Amino acid sequence: MQIAILTVGNELLAGDIENTNATWLARRLTEGGATVARIQTVPDDHGVIAETVADWAAAFDAVLVTGGLGGTPDDITMEAVAAGLDRAFVVNEEAAAQVESTIAAILERRPDIDFDLEPEWYASMPADAEVLPNEEGLAPGCRAGNVYVLPGIPTEMKPMFESIAERFAGDVRSRVVYADAPEGAVARELGEVTERFGVGVGSYPNSGGPTRVKLTGGDPAALDEAMAWFRSNATVDLYESEAAVEAAREAETDGEERSQIGRDDGRLGSRDGE
Repeated sequence: MQIAILTVGNELLAGDIENTNATWLARRLTEGGATVARIQTVPDDHGVIAETVADWAAAFDAVLVTGGLGGTPDDITMEAVAAGLDRAFVVNEEAAAQVESTIAAILERRPDIDFDLEPEWYASMPADAEVLPNEEGLAPGCRAGNVYVLPGIPTEMKPMFESIAERFAGDVRSRVVYADAPEGAVARELGEVTERFGVGVGSYPNSGGPTRVKLTGGDPAALDEAMAWFRSNATVDLYESEAAVEAAREAETDGEERSQIGRDDGRLGSRDGE
C-alpha cells in the first residue's frame, strides 16, 4: 500500500513548530506494513493544498493530511481538500452534532468561559465525507475518497489515526540489527544480501552510535533467511538494539580498566619486592 503524508502549516515551514507528525505517522504506517512514498510540507495556501491533494489522490492508495483544522482564518485545509477533490464544501450534520456536544461539555466543565463558537467553523468538510470523531479536541477529521484529513495537534491526531490504523495495513515487513561499526564496514555484505535474497536494504549511521541495518520485503521467510545470512557473514559485531551495543561497550571498557589495574598492581608489586 503506497501512502503519501501531507503536513500543512506556515509554522512548520518557518521552524516555529517541529514537524513530529510526519515522523510519527511514517513510523506507524511502516510498522503496519505500508510503504510511505511521499512526505511533504506545504503552507496554509488554498491553491497549493488543493493542487497537491488532487495530484496525490490520483497517484497513491491513500493520502494523509494533517494540520489546519479549526475555526481561525488560517484553518483552510478542509476547504482546500474539498476543492482538490472537486467536492462541495458543506456543513456535515454528523460533525456539527459532535462539535455541539463537545462545546456543551466544555461549558459544563468551565461555565466561567465566555466564548462564541459557531459549529460550522469546525463541522464543514467535503460533501459526502466520512466523519472521523475527535475525542481529544473540537474539530473532527474526515475521509473523502482516499484522502484522510486529521488534526495537526499531536494529542488529537494520534488517537484519531489509531482509530483507523488498520485501514492502512500492508505486507511490507522488516528486520533490524545494529552494527558497532561505521556503515562502510557492512557495505559489501549488504550488497550481496540484496542480490542473493531480493530484499531491500538500508544502513543508517549514527554519529558516535551504532549503525542501524534494516532489511525489508514482503516475504517474512525470505527476510529471516536474508538476516541469518547477513549475521553469519558480517565481519563486525551485530546486536539486537542500541542498548545492547552500549552494554557491550561498557563491558569492554570495564574489562580494559580492570586489566589496566591488574598491570599497575603487578608493577607496584615488582617495585615493592626490589
